[in-house]
Amino acid sequence: LVLIGELQCESGRIGTLTLNAEKTLNSLTLDMVRTLSSTLAEWEADDELSAVILSGAGPKAFCAGGDIQALYHSATHPENGVCIDAETFFLEEYQLNYQIHCYDKPIICIGDGYVMGGGLGLMAGASHRVVTESTRLAMPEVSIGLFPDVCGTYFLNQIPYNIGFFFALTGMAMNATDAIFCKLANYAIAWESTATLIEDLTKQSWDADDEKNHLLVDKLLNKFAIDGKQLQASNVKANLAILEETCRHNSLAEIVQSISNFDTDNTWLTKAKKSLTAGSPISLLVIYEQLKRYRYEDLQSILFAE
Repeated sequence: LVLIGELQCESGRIGTLTLNAEKTLNSLTLDMVRTLSSTLAEWEADDELSAVILSGAGPKAFCAGGDIQALYHSATHPENGVCIDAETFFLEEYQLNYQIHCYDKPIICIGDGYVMGGGLGLMAGASHRVVTESTRLAMPEVSIGLFPDVCGTYFLNQIPYNIGFFFALTGMAMNATDAIFCKLANYAIAWESTATLIEDLTKQSWDADDEKNHLLVDKLLNKFAIDGKQLQASNVKANLAILEETCRHNSLAEIVQSISNFDTDNTWLTKAKKSLTAGSPISLLVIYEQLKRYRYEDLQSILFAE
C-alpha cells in the first residue's frame, strides 16, 4: 500500500514514497507505517540518495489519518484486556513521526486534498510541507472520542496566537492559506504544477551536504509558490480577533463558552460551534489538558513519555 520509487537526477537520486490506498483516502495501516519507516532508514544511510518526496495517490487525499476500522476491531477484540494491534500501531506510528522530524535529508511532503490526523502527523515533521488549492488540513479526533496525537501536542501549540486550542477542540479544517498562516505548511503550489516540480527536482545536481540540498529545495519551491490571490481566503485571518480572544481564556469552560457565543451570522464560526457541540465531552477535557500541561515539552517527551 506504499509505492516505493527512485528518480535518477543529474547527480544523486530522489526517493519517492506514495501512499496508495485511495479507497480509504490513503489511511495508514501498520504495514504502511513499517514500510515508510524501513525505507526512510535505508535511504538515510544511502549517500547517493539526496531527498525524499512523500505524497498520496489519487486526487482526494494525501492521507486522511489512521485506519479507524482496524483500530476499532483491535479495541473491540482485546487479548487478555490488551488491544495489541492498536497499541503496536500507535507505538510504531509515533516512532515514524519522530523519525521524520529528525530526518537529515530533505523530505518534500505534498499535502494535497485531505490531510488529517495521522496524515498531518506525517506532514508536520517533513522539512518541506507543501499544500495546494484543494488542501483540507485538520485534527478532527474530538469527533470520534480521541485526541490529537502524532505530535499534535507539539505542532498545535506552535500555532500563533494560541489558536491551536480552537482547532483541536473543534476539529475544524484549514485551507492552504490557513495552513501557511498557522505554520503547518511552508509552501503553496498549484496541484497542476506538482508534476513539473518533480521533473525539475530531477534536473538538479544534488550535493553531498544535506544543508545545501535543503536550500536547493527551498529555492525550487519558491519558484513554484503561488500567492493568496490564487488560493481561498484565510478563514483564520478573517476571524483572527475573535479566535485570539477565545483562546486567551484560562480555562476550558471559558473557551467553550466563548465558542458557544459565536455570531450565528458567520458561517465558518457557526460550523465550529456545531462541531464542538457534537464532539466528545471527555475528549474536550483531555485535549485542553494535553495542550496546556505539555506546552513546553520537547518532541521526544511528548511522543514517548511514560
